[in-house]
Amino acid sequence: MSTRRSFIKTAGAGTALSALSFSAIGAATSRLVSGVQLKDHIRIGIIGAENSHTLGYAKMFNTDKKFPGLEVKYVWGETEELARKAMESGPIPNMVKNSLDMLGQIDALIVDHRHARYHLEAATPFVKAGIPTFIDKPFCYRVAEGKEFLAMARESGTPISSYSTIAHSDSTFDIADQIKSLGEINNIVRYGPADLESPYGGIFFYGIHLVQPLMYMFGEDIKVVRINKYGKKAGAVVIFESGLEANLLFSALHYGWETFVETKKGIVELKSRVTETEPDRCYRDMVEMFRTGKEPLSHESILKPIAVLEAMEKSGSSEKWEEVIL
Repeated sequence: MSTRRSFIKTAGAGTALSALSFSAIGAATSRLVSGVQLKDHIRIGIIGAENSHTLGYAKMFNTDKKFPGLEVKYVWGETEELARKAMESGPIPNMVKNSLDMLGQIDALIVDHRHARYHLEAATPFVKAGIPTFIDKPFCYRVAEGKEFLAMARESGTPISSYSTIAHSDSTFDIADQIKSLGEINNIVRYGPADLESPYGGIFFYGIHLVQPLMYMFGEDIKVVRINKYGKKAGAVVIFESGLEANLLFSALHYGWETFVETKKGIVELKSRVTETEPDRCYRDMVEMFRTGKEPLSHESILKPIAVLEAMEKSGSSEKWEEVIL
């Protein structure tokens, strides 16, 4: 079983795959790029097994069969132990020691590492080969790398997406709709878990669930951010182009996300009025992309929360206001 480091070294060799024909790599590719409906059966491969999400995907597709015709067929893990656990618990029929062994065997890819720094290199050979790819949150660790990757995906004609499942939900879309009728909003307070010292990318690991839903609700035009720290306590302030201010409070004792706004009628908690549709919207849109090639988010919308998180990371070190640069 390859280690993560040896995996990345091997994946780098994937650039040579561009010489292979699309028909040899992914049977469904040309139909995806043209936007025509895919065949009924879609074989999915997953890169990454340390995250509980991998088991969740396997359960959704293979056990619960929420999307008939879609099946997770292959998994590559950071260690053999992790891969075998995913394979047996999923259940997932096949485990590969080299992720590139999935080429020619799958119609869609999910990349699911805990740390975002490993996502893009893992996905690159498959995207170059035309395999539609969903990258679990967060999309990447650096905006510059994300731009280069998305340009490559566009040139290859390969559908790509990535988003926070908290953001891309029926609940968040409903809250965004409610905001239109609240009138003037002065301040926003949003609670949610985040850890500047997380070994899985610091603010990137859970910060995406604070930032991207905020952008779905109030717009993507966040201009500057600042991390405020006192000992181990921390939070963030973000300012939109309009001057609207949001305070992000990093919760440590409670797992969940809540948002409050100040209006002329007082402090209002934003709560969804709808029950999530099964399967969740985030998964429905991912599967639609696999089937039709329709990307649920623009490439710019994929990158903007990464730019905010990168500015937050920088502010955590500088302890100053940092501009969001895309």
